[in-house]
Amino acid sequence: MGADGNRSRARLSTVRARTTIAATIVVGFALVITAVSLVVFLRRSLVERVDDIARARAYDVAALARQGMLPADLAVEGDDGSIAQVVDGAGRVVSATAGLRRDQSLARFRPPGAAPEVRTVDDVPFGEGGSYRVIALPTATPGGPATVYVAASLSPVDDAVEVLQSALAAGAPLLLALVAFTTWTVAGRTLRPVDAIRAEVADISERSLDRRVSVPPTDDEISRLAGTMNMMLDRLHAAAERQRRFVADASHELQTPLAAARTDLEVALAHPDRTNWNDTAADLLAANRRMERLVRDLLFLARADAGAPRAATRPVDLDDIVLSEAARIRGGGHLRVDTGAVSAAAVDGRRDDLTRAVRNLFDNAEHYASSSVRVELGSDDRRVRLIVHDDGPGIPAADRKRAFERFTRLDEDRSRRTGGTGLGLAIAKEIIDAHGGSIVVEDAPRGARFVIRLPAR
Repeated sequence: MGADGNRSRARLSTVRARTTIAATIVVGFALVITAVSLVVFLRRSLVERVDDIARARAYDVAALARQGMLPADLAVEGDDGSIAQVVDGAGRVVSATAGLRRDQSLARFRPPGAAPEVRTVDDVPFGEGGSYRVIALPTATPGGPATVYVAASLSPVDDAVEVLQSALAAGAPLLLALVAFTTWTVAGRTLRPVDAIRAEVADISERSLDRRVSVPPTDDEISRLAGTMNMMLDRLHAAAERQRRFVADASHELQTPLAAARTDLEVALAHPDRTNWNDTAADLLAANRRMERLVRDLLFLARADAGAPRAATRPVDLDDIVLSEAARIRGGGHLRVDTGAVSAAAVDGRRDDLTRAVRNLFDNAEHYASSSVRVELGSDDRRVRLIVHDDGPGIPAADRKRAFERFTRLDEDRSRRTGGTGLGLAIAKEIIDAHGGSIVVEDAPRGARFVIRLPAR
C-alpha cells in the first residue's frame, strides 16, 4: 500500500502530470465561466423575446380598446400560452381571454405612468401556472381610462435553459476528459525525447564518457538541450582525460626518484664494504627533495583545480620579487643576469603565489640558458609587463602553448637531469591566470622570451 502510494505521488509530481492537471483546471475554470455566461445570455435573450411578443400583443389590444372594438372574449394569437385582460379605471374587467373575464389576477399592479411596465409574476393561479412575464399598458377607451394586461408564460424559456444546462452538465465532464487526455498525450510525446535524453545520460558512466546522447533533428528546445548535454559530456570527458593523464604522469614522476633511491639502497646493501655511505645519503636526499618538490607542486595544482579559497590580495612590489630571484640565479655563478631594464612596478596580488610564479620562470631560464638571462620589468597606467629572456635553444612555435601544460618536457633528458618536474610553467600560468594576467612565449632571435602581463595597481 505504501509503495503504491509513493508511485502514485511520483506520477502526479511529474511535469507531464502537472501540465495535465494545470491545463484541465484552467479549461474547467474557463468552461464554468463560459457556461454561466451562456445560460445567463440565453435566458436574457429569450425573456427579451417574450417581452417583445407580449408588448406587441398589448399594443394590438390597446388599439382595439381605443377604437371601442374590444370583444368580450379576447383572442390572443399564438400558441405560447399568452393571456390578456383589459381592466377599466374602477378595476372592472372589460375584456379578457376566455376563462379570465372575472379573474382580477392580472390587475395586481398598475403602471405608475403612461409607459408600459413589465414584471415577472410567479405561481399565478391561471393558465399553465409557473412564472409569467406581465405587460401592463395604460390606454384610453371611449368609456374612460383602462389598462391592458398581457401575460406570457416563461415555461418555454425555463425549458430551453434547462435543456442547455443539461447539455452543459453532460458535455463539460466529457470536454474536460478530452482536454486532460489530449494534454497528457501531447505532453507525453513532447517530453518523450527529454526522457530519452535522461535515460541515455543516466546510462553513461565514468568509463563511458565518450558516449553522447542523440540529438533530435527538430531544431527546438529539446534538440538544444541534447546539444548542451553533449557539450557538458565533452567537458566531463576532457576533464576525466586530463585527470587520468595527470594521475598517470604523477605516478610516473614519483616512480623515477623512488626507483633511483631503491637502486642505491639495494647496491649499498649488497656491497656494504664498498659503499660510500655519504654519497648514497646524498643521492637519497636528492631523490627525497625531488619527490618533495613534486608532491608540493601536485598539491598546489590539486587545490587550484578544486577551487580552494586563496588568501586576500594585497599590494605587491613586483620589482622586489624579480630582483630577489635574479640575485638567486646570479649567485649560482654560471649565468649572467641582466636586470638593467627592471623598474618599479606594483600589482595587487598574493605575494607568495607571485613569488612562486616568478621563481618558476627564472628556474626555467636557468635550466635552459647558455650564458645569460635578460630581465625587463615596466608598467604603464593599466598593465605591468615582465620579460624573462634566456639565450638557450628556445621553444619552437608549434610547442609554445604546450609548454604550459602539466608534465610537459620539450627536452626530456635535460629536464630530468636538472631535476625538473614538468609542472613549473603550468603552475606559473595557473597563478598568473588567477591574478587576471597572461603569460606567453613570444618570438625572439635567440632563446626563449617569456612575457607576463598583469593588471597594474
